[in-house]
Amino acid sequence: MSSEVIEKSFCTTRETATLLGVSVGTVQLWVESGLLRAWKTAGGHRRVMRDSVERLLRKVADQPAAPSLIERQSNPSRKLSVLIVEDDPNLLRLYDAQLSNWSIPCESVGVDNAFAALLMMGRGGPDLLITDLHMPEMDGFGMLRVLHKAPELTNTTIVVVTGLDSAAIAARGGLPPGIEVLSKPIPFDRLLQIATEIAVKNNLLLKTA
Repeated sequence: MSSEVIEKSFCTTRETATLLGVSVGTVQLWVESGLLRAWKTAGGHRRVMRDSVERLLRKVADQPAAPSLIERQSNPSRKLSVLIVEDDPNLLRLYDAQLSNWSIPCESVGVDNAFAALLMMGRGGPDLLITDLHMPEMDGFGMLRVLHKAPELTNTTIVVVTGLDSAAIAARGGLPPGIEVLSKPIPFDRLLQIATEIAVKNNLLLKTA
């Protein structure tokens, strides 16, 4: 009986990948970053604690499902995909309203925590990731450090929109290279400019007059 309890207390990396809908490589990255708790057997195999997997799944349970956003397609007429990470529900609504009026068509999803964003990114990165830095539990700093080594970020442009100044960001250890930092209030004109550059570069669908 005790053996049965032990078996249910952990998952292999492949089982974890199946439960989360991500690759085995992503699971290994998350273990190394501390996002998932795990240990190694005498033979060197990782065993992921089931409670840490369930905790991650609980964090995303109430978030929107967006397979069309997260799954990259080789369709030249697809829309720009945007993932927004912001814990203020009023700002998420503002993003939604503004992006719906952009001159380029896009599919956007907003999530209110870094765990949901990591899981979505683990299933395939969007064209544009817009994130705040100040969030409860795992903040934007921690999320971006986890994502920095993720293969899913190869074709994703990351933009930080924050109320923190450069000195405050530096005091928190800074950000990975290649990330543009914009100050709040949200500069939607600049975000549209960035989004348009991505759409043109990737030959994505553009609105016609």
